[in-house]
Amino acid sequence: MGRVIRSQRKGAGSIFRSHVAKRKGIPRLRSFDYPEKCGYIKGIVKSIIHDPGRGAPLAYIQFRNMYKFKKVISKFIATEGMYTGQSIYCGKKAKLMIGNVLTLQSVPEGTICCNVESKEGDRGKLGRTSGSYVTVINHLNEKKTRIRLPSGSKKIVSSKCRGMIGVVAGGNRVDKPLLKAGRAFYKFRAKRNCWPVVRGVAMNPVDHPHGGGNHQHVGHSTTIRKDAPPGKKVGLIGARRTGRLRGSRKTKDNQNSTI
Repeated sequence: MGRVIRSQRKGAGSIFRSHVAKRKGIPRLRSFDYPEKCGYIKGIVKSIIHDPGRGAPLAYIQFRNMYKFKKVISKFIATEGMYTGQSIYCGKKAKLMIGNVLTLQSVPEGTICCNVESKEGDRGKLGRTSGSYVTVINHLNEKKTRIRLPSGSKKIVSSKCRGMIGVVAGGNRVDKPLLKAGRAFYKFRAKRNCWPVVRGVAMNPVDHPHGGGNHQHVGHSTTIRKDAPPGKKVGLIGARRTGRLRGSRKTKDNQNSTI
């Protein structure tokens, strides 16, 4: 019987858990309350900080509490061009400006947004990584809006979903190469135990299904069925197709436009 392989060990957690002790908390939009549904509420950017383990900076924005005489600090993902002291407006009737939060039904087609909600009131799920953005393609009707995700895929969401205008800050982060292993070590130390990655073909047969042999080769197809046992479930799991994606991808939207 072989050894417990790496993918099995990761499932148990243990040393592979995320390093979250020094992180600043969950950045998300305000709860979708009465001022945002019917008008807008003003906030002020107090500070822009680094969040360990995240490429994008965070913005601390101060709002008034709507029910008590006090201030509330919300953590937002910072957009490119945001600065301390800037006024941020959140709500259905806010202006179309960088950093403002509006419902998708209030923005024109072609607008670039980030931290967009997938479902109404979930406080931001799409387009949150540094340099990413979501494009509003068109409004299908008063209730649905089609958007383009950072991956290029299209998604239809509710027009009452909110999004922040602009691109997530820190977009040029990946342009500078790491160059040496020491920088990669400190980068991933803030995230979790996922580096360095040893290839399966570089292991022994006891450690991985791809291991062993006189040369570093798999020796069999890398596709594997979905109901394979955990110690064998590595490679392209339940793949419908393999290889490179060549040429433009045909979608229903492209077919309709050619007709």
